[in-house]
Amino acid sequence: MRNYPFYQVDAFASRAFEGNQACVMPMDAFLSDDMLQTIAAENNVAETAYIVPDGAGCWKLRWFTPTVEVPLCGHATLASAHVIFEHFGYQGEEIVFETVQSGELKVRKADIGYQMDFPAPSVQKIEIEEAVVKALGARPVAAYGGPFYAAVFEDPKQIRHLAPDLKALARLGVSDTFERGNFGCFAEGGAGVDVTSRFFAPGSGIDEDPATGSWHCMLTEVMATRTGRQTFSCYQAYPGRGARIDVEKVGDRIMIKGQAVTVIEGRFSFADKAG
Repeated sequence: MRNYPFYQVDAFASRAFEGNQACVMPMDAFLSDDMLQTIAAENNVAETAYIVPDGAGCWKLRWFTPTVEVPLCGHATLASAHVIFEHFGYQGEEIVFETVQSGELKVRKADIGYQMDFPAPSVQKIEIEEAVVKALGARPVAAYGGPFYAAVFEDPKQIRHLAPDLKALARLGVSDTFERGNFGCFAEGGAGVDVTSRFFAPGSGIDEDPATGSWHCMLTEVMATRTGRQTFSCYQAYPGRGARIDVEKVGDRIMIKGQAVTVIEGRFSFADKAG
């Protein structure tokens, strides 16, 4: 019988039932890819993170949605760091995560919550396709390509009222890094913030993600390009949850701040099987 520690964490949240859910499972070594994907499907939250010790203050990290492994996930990285600091009793100043496609990611405690250090992605302005307009059900005023498709709107109210055709969105996109069908939609402004956004990811098996660190890396880069500023307060307006995420561009890195709360702690057990 296999038996692993299990934590479910609300990331980018100051209390339970906010932000985005992530499962964190520490292991001595990664299981097979098929088994990691099977466990993530069983957990059936936006992301399951697997962490493996890799020396003093270092862990290897992989992320799986219920359907695919992804190259970068912010909220599950935040959740993993929270587990290491709060449940493992880690006393170091900084955690280093080694990842396959996103290189070295660092997380340290901040004045409130945690600060993550992620790579800044490349972005470029692109033409707005009519297929995207139809799938979103609204016409953006601009669009950018990068890890995801970023659609810019004039008013935060438009962001809150979006009701896209998710099946159509799943077939569209611009990225060779992530699966197609990953769309960030944003407008400048909002209640006490610089930017209001939502993130739809049917191409990665998630209709809409409640709080998305990787999207905020791209959002920060786009906003820096559009405004010349480096620091932004953001709100991801997922209906019923929502998340405040503060970001800063520092050279070729993006600093993302957020809090996290553990909501479930237990054991994940299953019998061995072939594969």
